[in-house]
Amino acid sequence: MKAMILAAGRGERMRPLTDATPKPLLMAGGKPLIVWHLERLAASGFRDVVINHAHLGTQIEVALGDGRAFGLNICYSPEPPGALETAGGIANALPLLGSQPFLVVNGDVWCDWDFHRAHALSDRLAHLVFVDNPPQHAGGDFCLERETVRYASERIGPTYTYAGTGVFSPEFFAEVPAGAVMKLRPLLDAAIARRVLTGERHTGRWVDVGTPERLAELDRELNDRRQTT
Repeated sequence: MKAMILAAGRGERMRPLTDATPKPLLMAGGKPLIVWHLERLAASGFRDVVINHAHLGTQIEVALGDGRAFGLNICYSPEPPGALETAGGIANALPLLGSQPFLVVNGDVWCDWDFHRAHALSDRLAHLVFVDNPPQHAGGDFCLERETVRYASERIGPTYTYAGTGVFSPEFFAEVPAGAVMKLRPLLDAAIARRVLTGERHTGRWVDVGTPERLAELDRELNDRRQTT
């Protein structure tokens, strides 16, 4: 199974940090955010990783190279200025991802979900990882009926937030036009309506590194953990 790391966002809420540095290369716990993903992917048996980029993307390629330093083979999927949004970016990268299901991870989150588990989800059209709602998104977006994803508005149980991690079949993006600027949500809505979107709740650590304050908090946490191990 291949993996894709989404790294094309501008990181507006992280300015001025992202004026000169792409968000995935911001440091936390002594290493860039994206390197945490790469190391965990390699440890979980992944070998081929696709990274999309737009804002300051050349810096990402220079920093990570071809992936050999991490035991990986990294390919890059450049996007035009402004990027293609999530669904558009993934669809644009499909020639690099191939014909089999793949793991997608947002480059601007820190999460300890076990990437090994992705290999057991290759029979799904789309399977999302959810977390308990963080303070900045207290209402959540989705519910789970066993493994079937439902809308939070259906009030069938606790609401959750998408963790920015999921396993997708290429078929899920088949209707996205080449080069389209398109968010993921319309595809999720269509799959929910058809009752073919599955998901699971992750109860471990997850951080949406969306502001300088949350980045600083994560940096302190990871440094403290490193000093005590």
